[in-house]
Amino acid sequence: MSMPFYVSPEQLMKDRADFARKGIGRGRSVVAVQYADGVLFASENPSQALHKVSEIYDRIAFAAVGRYNEFENLRIAGVRLADMRGYAYDRRDVTGRALANAYAQTLGTIFSSGGEKPYEVELFVAEIGDTAAGDQLYRLTYDGQVADEHGYAVMGGAADVVGGYLKEHYVEAGSLADALRLAVASLGHTASEDRVIPTDDLEVAILDRTRTQPRKFLRLRPARLDELLGDRGPATASDPAAEDSAPGTVPSDGSPDDPTDPTDQISGDVPPLEDPITGEPPVAPPA
Repeated sequence: MSMPFYVSPEQLMKDRADFARKGIGRGRSVVAVQYADGVLFASENPSQALHKVSEIYDRIAFAAVGRYNEFENLRIAGVRLADMRGYAYDRRDVTGRALANAYAQTLGTIFSSGGEKPYEVELFVAEIGDTAAGDQLYRLTYDGQVADEHGYAVMGGAADVVGGYLKEHYVEAGSLADALRLAVASLGHTASEDRVIPTDDLEVAILDRTRTQPRKFLRLRPARLDELLGDRGPATASDPAAEDSAPGTVPSDGSPDDPTDPTDQISGDVPPLEDPITGEPPVAPPA
């Protein structure tokens, strides 16, 4: 009868932690930023159906990175727990701290269990109060540890690089537009260059205490994001600088950009004498 290999508990926990960290690091980062009127979540997520940020209850939001099926199960369990507690007691009895503790117990039990692999997820649980001083932001790791964050937080992906950018540029009690610009800029920041992330590839949601409805969760659609972010990309064809340098246009001195390029002959008000592609004379339209 063969004897199983002995693995020390320290080595077993280290291997499980490395496994979970690698899975989480393969995803894209999620940023949480507190501003004057609430908490903003932002992530680079081209999918319009698989959300990383969701609503749990009236004043509570949930964000996650890692394996979608695993954190989606956690989200559904959190919604059920919040609904049952709010129905049995009162809606004000549903708190972000209680949900964070429940998630911590679940993640800790799964991580320490030898019968299944650890969850490759990290979570944000946020709750807004009546004032900015009452806002709460909790970060939960794969092994069930809970951290109370203040101001800003980031998880998943290149968290160290994104977190360093947030630390340098974060301003307390800023506006929604300022918080959004900071979050998007931090997501596009890398060690080598800064990317401009299209608004269609952004998933942004907020907990806004100024909303009159009991439910404070709100998703920001691309049109609203464009309005808040403004012009943050390079010059386009509608800019004067871009029009001066666009191929096929006539500069201010009146000479074409490239006399050898037949496509330059079609710019201006004078119609071409012949088709620049086929060389045939133009055909008059039917009467």
